[in-house]
Amino acid sequence: MNEENKYIEEQEESNIDFMKMFNDLLKHKKLYYKVLPITFVLACIYLLSLPNYFTCTVKLSPEMNGGNRSNSLLNLASTFGMNIGAGMGVATEALYPWLYPELMNSVDFKTQLFPVEVTIEPEKEGDPTRRMSYYDYLMNEQKSPWWAKAIGGGLKFVFGLFFKPDVVDEPDSVNAFRLTRKQADVVKALDKMVVCDVDKKTMVITINVTDQNALICATMADSVKNHLQNFITEYRTTKATKDLEYYKKIEEETKSRYEKVRQEYSEYMDANHDVILNTVRQKQTDLENEMQLQYNAYSQTATQRLAAEAKVQEETPAFTTLQSATVPVRKAGPHRAKSALVFLFLAFMGTSAWILYKEGDLKQILGLS
Repeated sequence: MNEENKYIEEQEESNIDFMKMFNDLLKHKKLYYKVLPITFVLACIYLLSLPNYFTCTVKLSPEMNGGNRSNSLLNLASTFGMNIGAGMGVATEALYPWLYPELMNSVDFKTQLFPVEVTIEPEKEGDPTRRMSYYDYLMNEQKSPWWAKAIGGGLKFVFGLFFKPDVVDEPDSVNAFRLTRKQADVVKALDKMVVCDVDKKTMVITINVTDQNALICATMADSVKNHLQNFITEYRTTKATKDLEYYKKIEEETKSRYEKVRQEYSEYMDANHDVILNTVRQKQTDLENEMQLQYNAYSQTATQRLAAEAKVQEETPAFTTLQSATVPVRKAGPHRAKSALVFLFLAFMGTSAWILYKEGDLKQILGLS
C-alpha cells in the first residue's frame, strides 16, 4: 500500500503545472506589449522593402515517338523510376522530355535568352516606352531591397579603399564557354527565374517564369517556350536536314550533267540530221544512251530529294500548347500579410519560451527538474 501511495505521489509531482505556466506568462504580459509591436514594425519595414514579383506559366504537350502503346508502356515504367526507352525501342530519340529541365538549366540555353527584346511600359503618363535586351533589363532594371543596396555599396566603398578596381570592358557578344562575371551572375539569377518541370506520367512540360514586371514575365515565358521548341526541332531534324542538303547537292550535279549531255546530243543531231553514215548513227546511239543514263540518275536523285523533304517534315516534332503565356493580373508575391503573421507568431513563441525559461517552467517541460 505504501508503494502505491509513493507511486501516485511521484506521478502527481511529475505532472506539468499548466496553471503556473499560464500565470507566469500573464505576469510578464507587458513584455508582449513591447516585443509584438516592435516585431510588427520591423516585419513591415522588411516586407514592404521586398519588390513584387509575378509568375507566368506555360504548359506544352510534346509529340512522342513509338505510338500510343509504346508511350503507355514508357509512362508506366517511368512511374517506377525505370528508363526502358533505349532497351526496348520505345523511343528513337536520345533527348527524352524529362531531360528538358536539364537542357534549360544549361548555360548555352540561358545565354540564348540574353538578346531577347523586352518592353518596359511607362509607369507614368507621358513617359516613353522603353525597349531593351533581356540581359540589359536584368542588369539595370531589377529592383532590390534597400539593405541589399546599402550592403553592396558599403562593401564596394570599403574594398575601393584598399584595392583598385580593375576596369574590364564588357564584350558585345556572349561566349558561353567563357562568361564574364556579370554574365555569370545573370545566368545564376535565371536559375530561379526560369524553371521547367516535366510530369513523367503525362509528359506535360510546365515552364514557370518569374519576374518583377508582369509584361516581361509573359514575354519571356513565351520566348522560353519558343526557344525550347526550336531547339528540340533542330535536334530532331538535324540528320534529316543534312541528308536533304546532300540530296539537293547531288540533284543539282546530276541535273547539270544531264542538261550538258542533252545539249550535246541536240547539237550533234542538228549538225548531222541528213547524214546516214554508220559512224554518225553509232555516235547518236552513244549519246542517247548517255543522256538516258544521266536522266535516270537525275530522276533518282530528284526522288530521293523529295523523300528527304518528307523525312524532315516527319521528324519535325509537334507541340500542343495546353496553356499559353498571358500577362499576369495579380502578383505572385511576396505575401506580406501571411509573412507578418508568421513573424508575430515566432516572436510570440520566442518570448513565451524566454519567460518560461526565466521562471524555471521550461526545465519542468523538458523533464530536467
